[in-house]
Amino acid sequence: MAGHSHWAGIKHKKGRQDKERSKIFSKLSREITVAAKLGAKDPETNSRLRTAIQAAKQSNMPKENIERAINKSSANTSENYQNLRYEGFGPFNIAFVIETLTDNKNRTASKLRTILQKNNGRLGENGSSSHLFSSCGVILIDKKDFLDDEILEIAINAGAKDCITSEKYHEIICKKDDFYKVKTSIEKKVNNILFSGVEWRANENINLGSEKTELIKKIVELLEDEDDVQKVFLNSKIDL
Repeated sequence: MAGHSHWAGIKHKKGRQDKERSKIFSKLSREITVAAKLGAKDPETNSRLRTAIQAAKQSNMPKENIERAINKSSANTSENYQNLRYEGFGPFNIAFVIETLTDNKNRTASKLRTILQKNNGRLGENGSSSHLFSSCGVILIDKKDFLDDEILEIAINAGAKDCITSEKYHEIICKKDDFYKVKTSIEKKVNNILFSGVEWRANENINLGSEKTELIKKIVELLEDEDDVQKVFLNSKIDL
């Protein structure tokens, strides 16, 4: 994949200790609660909720945690979370797009600014780094489930704009605005989706040496450890 993807982050975090797993579950629960609050509590009719639940299952979140998060949407009517995007730069001119789900944008901005500044980076205005990326829908399917020609036909019929096959999986790419429509169509043909979501893909990646890469990995992990941060994208290929 181009650069650091959310899928790579999920796989990386799965191997961490229990306290890190608890943090992951907390973020996933927040997304489920907000999705259920904004739409129907039935994932069959609420695409955002369905995607959130699938992400939770991919991270091995227990069923009771998922149900609790859905029920919480009715209990906490006073909580108002916003999906906010922050942009900035790290050392070596690496660009970051950071997606958050927060109930206090000033707190979130302050924490992200501190992390970047302490690591020779800076938080920028909206548009300062996102122009270096393209936002698109991404759906990953296990390669062993479909032949290349079969998945290509499914992707085309669903309205996707590209289908790339790698060593382990098929990667279907679609326009951001078409994501839920394409995903719903593919779900009719595919039982096991490894990952699905909207990602920021770098138009061009900056290649770094091993020492510089380690510093960037540290910054990514610091950002992802923040409770308000949901996804981090950057324009460099890093191997987590």
